[in-house]
Amino acid sequence: MSDSEKVADASIIEGHSRAGEEEEENVSRGIYRPEIDIAGIDERKLLRKIDLRLVPWLALLYLMNFLDRGSIGNARLYKMEASLHITDQQYLIALTVFFFPYSLFEPASNLALRYLRPSRWLSFLVFIWGIVMTFHGFAHNYGDLIGLRFLLGLAEAGLYPGIVFYLSCWYKRSELGTRVALFFSSATVAGAFSGLLASAIHDMDGIGGKPGWAWIFILEGLATVVVGAASFWVIQDFPETAKFLTEAERVFVIRRLQNDQKFSAGGENFQFKYVWQCLTDWKTYIAMAIYMGFDGPLFAFSLFTPTILNQLGFEATAANLLSVPVYAWACIMTCIIGFLGDRIGHRGYINLGLFGTGLAGYIILIASRNAALSYFAVYLAAAAIYPAIPNSVAWVSGNVEGAYKRSAVLGMAIGFGNLNGAVSSNVYRAKDKPWYSLGHGIILAYIAIGFLCSLAYMLVLRRENEARERGDRDEVIEGVDNKRADARNGVYASVEHARRDKGDAWSGFRYTL
Repeated sequence: MSDSEKVADASIIEGHSRAGEEEEENVSRGIYRPEIDIAGIDERKLLRKIDLRLVPWLALLYLMNFLDRGSIGNARLYKMEASLHITDQQYLIALTVFFFPYSLFEPASNLALRYLRPSRWLSFLVFIWGIVMTFHGFAHNYGDLIGLRFLLGLAEAGLYPGIVFYLSCWYKRSELGTRVALFFSSATVAGAFSGLLASAIHDMDGIGGKPGWAWIFILEGLATVVVGAASFWVIQDFPETAKFLTEAERVFVIRRLQNDQKFSAGGENFQFKYVWQCLTDWKTYIAMAIYMGFDGPLFAFSLFTPTILNQLGFEATAANLLSVPVYAWACIMTCIIGFLGDRIGHRGYINLGLFGTGLAGYIILIASRNAALSYFAVYLAAAAIYPAIPNSVAWVSGNVEGAYKRSAVLGMAIGFGNLNGAVSSNVYRAKDKPWYSLGHGIILAYIAIGFLCSLAYMLVLRRENEARERGDRDEVIEGVDNKRADARNGVYASVEHARRDKGDAWSGFRYTL
């Protein structure tokens, strides 16, 4: 190691010790010890190692999440409503009930994830919702279904925002989009696989005295229980404690994250000020509106695609099977957009293109009275909704610094976005079939909100970057002569202390457009 690298490491230790107790703990664990040699580490090889240990299993968890959440749409096609003696309106209420605990519990779950460790918290959530899912197959009436949907929403709440936050603690901003797209693409696989699986499981109709729709819930739930139990041993924790990395590799990962303006990499003790920073940041609320723009359409799409195809003239099994290529196309587009977002940046412009495609798709769905044309428009909708989610996640996450603040922002944004599932799960009413013009119109409005808020987010980020270039946000740093510094922006003993305390509000932080 060169003398300059040692001096840099020594300055990091000094800055962290001033910033608080959490940094001292990191030093004591050896994370910032300057004598650790990282010169021989191959970055690409290390990234592949991390990818293989993290992404495939997270993708499996999200596949199970989406499969379980959306299986009620497949079960509905096999006379679930008749078996439970529920009406169409009661079915919609059951879908709605899921979203309230699912949305409201997400911010708290993300904070718990950081405190309790991913290997414990995520595994616990998966295990519990697998049990709840299994009991769906033993429901006898409307009350049973309502209670189970509420518990399922509560248990599933923390997975998606938790995984997004967890990945943001491992990867640079220019790497996150591809990884989020890869794990999120499992949602499209689940959409395709659920139709095939439901068709196959329905053949068990009558076995054990259970109808085919009940076996869909039971078998998928038991599979989730097994995956949840295995997750306690498979899921890794954060970089500073990951057991599959050597000490030098842990140091390397943390340093590269800090060089990417993720100053909290390496550890951060919880303080309420991080939550307050989230609540008082204008970016949080624009992000919430962007998430509203794609999450509302997402839930409507996943819950009602089989039903819509069924009402266009296709039988139940044919409708489930015809949804398979739609989701396959969405999977391909999600991976392509995730890759492009990391390579070319400009996620805001990509968002505008995706939401624009979604607008075109739903305009066609509203105007069309031809089954083939409507089926084509479903492909446009899928190619817009699914890729917009990982692209927006990477965009928002990359513009928030501070581990706990980022967890809170993602929890609030994703939670609010998911809350809109309570609306979009009610827009496709049986009396509007077969063309569902009202439902398509409401989803069109959601996508328009996503488009406009993405544009607003870009403009405000650009304005803030320009203000920082002019020096309008410069802090007073003791011992540094800066005529543009203003005490109203804060007074700090060092630059390191300023950026650790202020996160993305630090004058040297630049937002990505």
